[in-house]
Amino acid sequence: MKEPRIYTTSSDYAYQELRHKIITKQLKPGQRLPEVSIAVQMGVSRTPVREALRRLGTEGLVNIIPNSGARLAAPTPREIEDTFLVREQLESLAIRLAAERIDDRHLRRLEEAMIEEARAIDEKELEAYLEVNESFHTTIADASGNKVLAKLVRDIIARTNAYVVFYDPFYQNETVPTVDVHREILVALRHHDAEKCVKLMKRHLREAAAGINQSQSLLPESVHGHGKEDAVEKEPKE
Repeated sequence: MKEPRIYTTSSDYAYQELRHKIITKQLKPGQRLPEVSIAVQMGVSRTPVREALRRLGTEGLVNIIPNSGARLAAPTPREIEDTFLVREQLESLAIRLAAERIDDRHLRRLEEAMIEEARAIDEKELEAYLEVNESFHTTIADASGNKVLAKLVRDIIARTNAYVVFYDPFYQNETVPTVDVHREILVALRHHDAEKCVKLMKRHLREAAAGINQSQSLLPESVHGHGKEDAVEKEPKE
């Protein structure tokens, strides 16, 4: 049984509720997110909604358009490809360093993340899956011993997580992810085999990017473009 969310501020409430709607695909890529309507629906003022949208913007989930309002992001195939290319380079370096330095503490964290990841996949909980999948990858980055690199990996994962939210068919039975590649990576790390670790990580990320791009290409054109019926409306002034 899932524990109820605890909100510390109105901004946190707006952020968590909007993020939940995005992750559970109640909102579509490119959809307008008018502050006034959202504030009324949530029973809060526009200020916490604006703060929540800005926070979602830093995660790559929302685009803030000056003098026009906010839209749910709609990443292009080129943007997805470019971002995963950067992520591949960062995580390849991270895992090469980690293969030399990883200790039992980090290995245990990876094992625990895999157990939670398998549970999230089995229960089809995308929010939990993203959290533990991110934990697996950031643990490897932490094990590299390079704090600057670890922060860059966290930032790029937040952006690619947005692509998973928008385009990965997580809830379809025939496309359910597995922990098999993570298991192979863990074995290679245990053996401190840097070359194999890098090879597995590159394959893993390239397959992830290809899967997302393929899923995006199968979506109807109305999801990629906004069309005349979805013209940008300016937010009213306060």
